Amino acid sequence: MPPEQVPQPSRFFSVHMQKTGGISLYMQMQREFGEQGVYPDPTDGDPVADAPQLMVPRLIERWAVRRDQIRVVTGHFPLCTTELLDADFSTFTVLRDPVERTLSYLRHHGKTTPARSGLSLEEIYEDPGNFSHFIENHMVKMLSLTREEMTDGMMTVVNFDDRRLETAKRSLERLDVFGLQEDMEGFVRLLESRYGWGLGPTVHENVTEHSEVPGSFRKRIAEDSRLDMELYEHARELLREPG
Repeated sequence: MPPEQVPQPSRFFSVHMQKTGGISLYMQMQREFGEQGVYPDPTDGDPVADAPQLMVPRLIERWAVRRDQIRVVTGHFPLCTTELLDADFSTFTVLRDPVERTLSYLRHHGKTTPARSGLSLEEIYEDPGNFSHFIENHMVKMLSLTREEMTDGMMTVVNFDDRRLETAKRSLERLDVFGLQEDMEGFVRLLESRYGWGLGPTVHENVTEHSEVPGSFRKRIAEDSRLDMELYEHARELLREPG
């Protein structure tokens, strides 16, 4: 056993931040654990009609049925969701530059949502419901939501302040593993070395086509995502620290 490898825990929880390469990682984890070993699998429901990758009640329902099969829970579930499942998890996540993550989300949303067809990225961004549910400081919310305040999974609307940012930072530090989307290959290799997995070659799925946007729009996203920007920089600093 290599020095950096640790005994493999029985279950894992992947906090899948939107547009950070989570679908690709999901497919790679299926290589290690099989289709049934990674939640959600096809038996857990239709991605649109049932949204097993998004709806916490659906996850709890399917966990009761498939608990003994599932080795990895992944999906757009806040970290606190682990408290609703009767198991101990090794936890990990991938963060991404908040501006790039938001732009990727906007491109994906415009492409896959017929009602948004023809709208500019700025127009999609300005929709209040879309912004508060899916965009605003998304990464901070995923790591700071508490079990008590989570009413609608990752779509729970919260107030953002520096206290919430500090909660997210401490949660990040307590994760077993985390990485950055721009070094996804390095993150995958880290998982392999730590847990002895065989995830295989990198997969590129659910990738949106890059498009240029005005610098003023990028600046606006960065300002609106101040807490996410600080969390992301904190993650980079932690990864730069020796050891």
